[in-house]
Amino acid sequence: MKLRTAVGATSVVLAASLALAGCADDSAPEENSPSPEASAETSESAEATDQAEPTEADIAAVEAIKVTGDPGSEPELAFEGLEVSVPTTRVVDTGDGEELAEGMKVTMQYVAYDAAGERLGSTWENDAPESFTLGDERYSILTEPLVGQPVGTRLLIANPTVDAQNEPSTVVNLIEITDAVQIPSRAEGEAVEPAEGLPTVTLGDDGAPSVEIPEGYEAPEELVAQTLIKGDGAEVTPDQTVIAHYTGWTLDGEVFDSSWERGEPSSFSLQQVIPGWTDGISGQTVGSQVLLVIPAEQAYGANPPEGSGIEPDSPLVFVVDILDAD
Repeated sequence: MKLRTAVGATSVVLAASLALAGCADDSAPEENSPSPEASAETSESAEATDQAEPTEADIAAVEAIKVTGDPGSEPELAFEGLEVSVPTTRVVDTGDGEELAEGMKVTMQYVAYDAAGERLGSTWENDAPESFTLGDERYSILTEPLVGQPVGTRLLIANPTVDAQNEPSTVVNLIEITDAVQIPSRAEGEAVEPAEGLPTVTLGDDGAPSVEIPEGYEAPEELVAQTLIKGDGAEVTPDQTVIAHYTGWTLDGEVFDSSWERGEPSSFSLQQVIPGWTDGISGQTVGSQVLLVIPAEQAYGANPPEGSGIEPDSPLVFVVDILDAD
């Protein structure tokens, strides 16, 4: 579910270069994808080549990039006029930390360069590392080269894209994996007895929720944020990005979106979602599960996303497992 549209929700460097978010799995995101980043535009040429293997020329071009500088600080890249036909990677240094696996929250520093070898920007500048879930389809280009590598690994990735004039180009990133932690697959904590009269939530063996809407149930005039499981993590603030598993229903009990059905949790900024999410998740603790009953004016009001199956002025019901926040 595109909780609120925000094209280019990743950092300025990534959004400008289409370097990581833009070179992720380029299959068109579902209209009701939960992540604002999923709305970032990607090129058709990248989509066509994403599944191809690098050519000998691609590999040679990336091997020829000179990397100067020690791990732990921003390196300098030296090359000129680099072009690749498909995303191409090279491990520059192998770390000595924990082995990376899908589902981990991975933290990275990176620097980006354009095809002419000019530096575009870096997370090292402001000491602002970024995190993503390894295996997230938006970063799928990084999954294969990073799974099995240790924390501390430095990876070069050259990605074919288009420039501001829609001409073919290439962007080069060097990323350094600085940390990785395993994210829980579901909410964990102390069960909380919900207030009477609310939709009833039942969990499957894997933690996926289902709801039963009471007959004649009318949506409240104000947002309901009922904690079902109280996690013992830090309190979520409205300026954070959260990783969550969730399912959303209309008031007639029809599912319109579910990360559980897609098979992986989603990451999104609480500044880029509908107000019912921002207000309902802020103040909860990491590890919690929350039932949200959202009045229409705090959901999509008269303008639900096209193709979402949500009628105008519809109240919505969500069950959200808050797995992480930063």
